Amino acid sequence: MIPEPPDHPPAVPAPSYPEQPATTGIGTGTTSAFQPLFTDAPGLNWAGPGDSWSHAWAAQPAAPTPVVPLATATVGSAVELPITARDIELIRASLAVVEPVADRATAHFYALLFLHHPEVRSLFPAAMDVQRDRLFRALLAAARGAEDPVALRAHLAGLGRGHRRYGTLTGHYAPVGECLVQALARYAGARWDADTELAWRRAYLLISTIMIEAAEEAALTSPPWWRGEVVRHERPTRDIAVLTVRPDQAYPYRAGQYCSLETPWWPRVWRHYSFASAPRPDGLLTFHVKAVQAGWVSNALVHRAAPGDVLRLGPAAGSMTVDHRAGADLLCLAGGTGIAPVRALVEEIVSHGPNGGRSVEVFYGARRAAELYELDGLRELAGRHPWLTVRPVLSGTGPATGVLTGELPEVVGRFGPWPGRDAVLSGPPAMVRRGVGVLLHAGVPAERIRHDLVGGLENS
Repeated sequence: MIPEPPDHPPAVPAPSYPEQPATTGIGTGTTSAFQPLFTDAPGLNWAGPGDSWSHAWAAQPAAPTPVVPLATATVGSAVELPITARDIELIRASLAVVEPVADRATAHFYALLFLHHPEVRSLFPAAMDVQRDRLFRALLAAARGAEDPVALRAHLAGLGRGHRRYGTLTGHYAPVGECLVQALARYAGARWDADTELAWRRAYLLISTIMIEAAEEAALTSPPWWRGEVVRHERPTRDIAVLTVRPDQAYPYRAGQYCSLETPWWPRVWRHYSFASAPRPDGLLTFHVKAVQAGWVSNALVHRAAPGDVLRLGPAAGSMTVDHRAGADLLCLAGGTGIAPVRALVEEIVSHGPNGGRSVEVFYGARRAAELYELDGLRELAGRHPWLTVRPVLSGTGPATGVLTGELPEVVGRFGPWPGRDAVLSGPPAMVRRGVGVLLHAGVPAERIRHDLVGGLENS
């Protein structure tokens, strides 16, 4: 059931970090003149023709052109039959031909989609340089995995729920499928025939059906996105911001998960950020953002956002959560702003009271000491909870008093082996990948290592 909205907005929390000097006159982190924009929690903000948020955010897109369902538009009931082993073979054979020319196939796919179905153009960002290949490549990857329907369903259901934030409607799936088939037919060459087309149509029907069903089920209990007002903007370092956000209605999530954020400055450009605190009684959310070179959203959130600005939030996702019933010892590797979900996990473990003998080891890495901006808070928690150990690690040059030195994964390896542990990793992708290898070598089973390297349709 959808929770009741709060009776009154929560108070703005006290500052947690020293104020940083403003460089451009915006995003200073001060809140002396701040007045809350949301004075109450409005009803569900359903997306669709006529919804108030689309009018406020950007031009309202036209309603989708009616389309014939994919199953009846081509070869009738044959498409509706279950996908077979032979279909998988044909899909893989055609992929071997298409993937070397995927850039051209992708361009052709979007040209067909936007030419014949201009109503879907508003679902995509104005600049397609980042978005351009994600949807097409993710569809190919999903079709390749159709031989494992259980795993495919678990993966695609989350994507179907998440794609509601783009304004994706059931009627959009058939045009995408038709354009996908046409683009594949053009670039698969001699590998394309009637049987291959039928195999792809069956695969796409399976993919779209799973996503549509998941989206329709989610629509019964939750909005496609939430509005979130920035109520505090702090800068613990020049390039890192800690944002406290108040959603317009109850926002369900677990510590260790992440969500997608969209800013008013880059409409339809979504980026993933982890929650930096466990769920709080006041409903406030915290995110850590590092401005990266040429990062549209991250630079806007760090250098431009200020209290009173309104963001859009997609639903929570991710599997980097802790099973509190198991009580296994936990090993955490966090690099840079990857400390956000680890901090949230530690807070959640604290909130569960006595942890039944579980120990938690946190290796917190950065290049410079100033970038260990959460270290004091973690040490304070460790001082109150003897089961928590925090080990700061510096990989760059400069003062390193009281910290370990070296690359974070290798430092963790030196403290091993780590048998019997659950492990979570969060941070730059290269660090996470290296960390997984180190943990496997140090005795942590693969099934007990969790991270959320986001890719595929999540970013499309």
